[in-house]
Amino acid sequence: MSLWNDFNNADDQQSYDVIPKGTVARVRMTIKPGGLDDPSQGWTGGFATQSTMTGSVYLNCEFVVTEGPFAKRKIWSLIGLESPKGPEWANMGRSFIKGILNSSRGLHPGDQSPKAQQMRRISGFSDLEGVEFVAKIDVDKDQNGELKNIIKSAVTPDQKGYAEAMGSVPAAPAPAVYSAPAPQTAPTQEQPAVPSGRPAWAQ
Repeated sequence: MSLWNDFNNADDQQSYDVIPKGTVARVRMTIKPGGLDDPSQGWTGGFATQSTMTGSVYLNCEFVVTEGPFAKRKIWSLIGLESPKGPEWANMGRSFIKGILNSSRGLHPGDQSPKAQQMRRISGFSDLEGVEFVAKIDVDKDQNGELKNIIKSAVTPDQKGYAEAMGSVPAAPAPAVYSAPAPQTAPTQEQPAVPSGRPAWAQ
């Protein structure tokens, strides 16, 4: 019997219910190239996409959950680069990418050391291809009103769930990993390096 005659050993169907809002999970990001380049903006490699409907420019991203109960689930989201409506779309995109770099490279948002600043720089969008970071999964509606998962923010080392999802070793190659200075007094049960809270741009 061939695979297409006997289905007893086929995998069971997966559930495609949305992942609960607020779930924290480690994900791997890839970018679907849109073919748009603008070296003056730093958009090279053909990664950017421009909407023929609105004129907005974005990165068309796929995120695959790598571990946990939702492993192998895929989530699609856009990272804004430019919008005819104003700078907010681009500002949100830049904040998201900064969060991805902080998350993947183990950087605390409050670390402004020269080393940390260097680690928040990329040579191009190709540096984001295949990066692994900790994401906070959200829920939105698609064009048909059906619920879908999206990712709008990265979880950084100062936030709840990061250590459990990422582990002690950062996923993305980086020159070094920033560690918060050890307190001089005996550590308490919970003592974050910087105040926690969601990014200012998050809705």
